[in-house]
Amino acid sequence: MTRTRTLTTALAGAAATSLLFLTACSSEEDASADDNSAGQASVGTADLDSVSPALARYDSEEVQALWDDDSVSARDRGLVTVAALISTGQTAELGAYVERALDDGVTPAEISETVTHLGFYTGWPNATSAVSEISEIFADRDISTDELPEAEPELMPLDEEAEAERAQTVEEDVGDVSRGIVDGTERLFNDLWLRPDLEPRDRSMITVVSLIATAQSDQITFHLNRAMDNGLTAEEVDGLLTHVIYFTGWPKTMTAIPVVQDVLDSRA
Repeated sequence: MTRTRTLTTALAGAAATSLLFLTACSSEEDASADDNSAGQASVGTADLDSVSPALARYDSEEVQALWDDDSVSARDRGLVTVAALISTGQTAELGAYVERALDDGVTPAEISETVTHLGFYTGWPNATSAVSEISEIFADRDISTDELPEAEPELMPLDEEAEAERAQTVEEDVGDVSRGIVDGTERLFNDLWLRPDLEPRDRSMITVVSLIATAQSDQITFHLNRAMDNGLTAEEVDGLLTHVIYFTGWPKTMTAIPVVQDVLDSRA
């Protein structure tokens, strides 16, 4: 068990340690942090107007209005927006949307677990870069590491039949190229995916969003099917695509559409 949990323990522990350190630093600079947060909480309409009145109008009428559409809950919109921003390294906007996600019901533990998960799916630097932004918000809200997931929690049960099928596919596809990736992927699905502080549906949902955000369409079929097996509905998929296209850009989301359509057709 120690070996199979090395990678996830590393990032979860590193994220918690970084959050604790940066939270302490932020606490020592409360006045400065308060001043900065007032200016950095969001990109105001006046700021957008000063450069692009058209962008300000689109932001108000389309982007911010996404949260008025109840086809996807405000809580889910917050979670996937945070996932999209981390996946693409857009930390300048991250703080404002983490604040919004927390206000809309995403828990600090779920934010923390999202960072950990995306370290594997979008790369370590994207995850670790997000920590400095999020730690300031946690400090402002007096969120301590006691409220965050343990580095090595008791894992959820493994679906052994599904895991055997997945392992065989990876072995056939990658086994002759890289034993390290085969072994690492086994650890991924026998540890990271079984961590309990992010529901399987939500973990699958942010994975699909990260794949769209990073234009990894080849991986969407497996993960979207898994997301829907875990409870994501076709109606929610529609709403999520409409939402994330503003945060990933039209080309990336449009590139994913044929793959998404094939999955939906196969399950109809």
